[in-house]
Amino acid sequence: MREKDGLKKVVSRMIDIHCHIIPGVDDGASTLEDSIVMAKEAVDQGIDTIIATPHHKNGEYENSRLEIFDHVQQLNAELEQRGIALTILPGQETRIYGEMVQDLIKEEVLPLNVDSGYVFVELPSDQVPRYTERLLFDLQREGIKPIIVHPERNKKLIQEPDLLYQFVKGGAYTQVTAASVAGKFGKSIQKFSHQLIEANLTHLIASDAHNTHSRGFYLKKAYEVIKNKYGASSVYYFMENAFYVTEGQMLAANPPEHIKRKKFLGIF
Repeated sequence: MREKDGLKKVVSRMIDIHCHIIPGVDDGASTLEDSIVMAKEAVDQGIDTIIATPHHKNGEYENSRLEIFDHVQQLNAELEQRGIALTILPGQETRIYGEMVQDLIKEEVLPLNVDSGYVFVELPSDQVPRYTERLLFDLQREGIKPIIVHPERNKKLIQEPDLLYQFVKGGAYTQVTAASVAGKFGKSIQKFSHQLIEANLTHLIASDAHNTHSRGFYLKKAYEVIKNKYGASSVYYFMENAFYVTEGQMLAANPPEHIKRKKFLGIF
């Protein structure tokens, strides 16, 4: 009975593991007031915990580990002062690069919630570098569990989903954007997102929210779509995995399958 109660407690929490809520550090919230607006919207959707994941090493933004710690501390203090029931945890959305493993060892790349053992790996939007599979392997060899973010919006993976199958089969995890599941990026990306879910090629749903208008949360909506299409157990699966990331526990994962479909036309 105690174990069942614990499970209910986990799945009743909505945790967003990917969000650009820190003000003035990337293309997310511009000002503190923007962050507060985002925080209120998150709470309205039922989110109680957010991992702040500013862009890092993507050719435009660099956000160091210590700077992120400072920003998260300041934002949490502001939220507490304003009585907003939301907790911000530190993280980073790091664009894949050759020295990523070495920089993780040197603590220059920040895992999600610091010591969870999970790290975001962002691929360029239109390609998959040739060294990706090797880097994912090297991360795992160092005890780091890679999570590939928004694979459903990567042009190369849409064209060649077997690449993603190989990455997941090799031990990587993936996180699909809530807005993609909800159809906010168009029907083609929504369809591909659902194919990833059906083929066990994704393990986490997160907002990747940048603001409350053009790039909002949609996490509650995504879970509603998933519940209607796949049942409540699938919602629990994704919600539990978000909790497991924050706690550094092993994610639930079913064996990946190949996507069997005709080629997409006219996505980009």
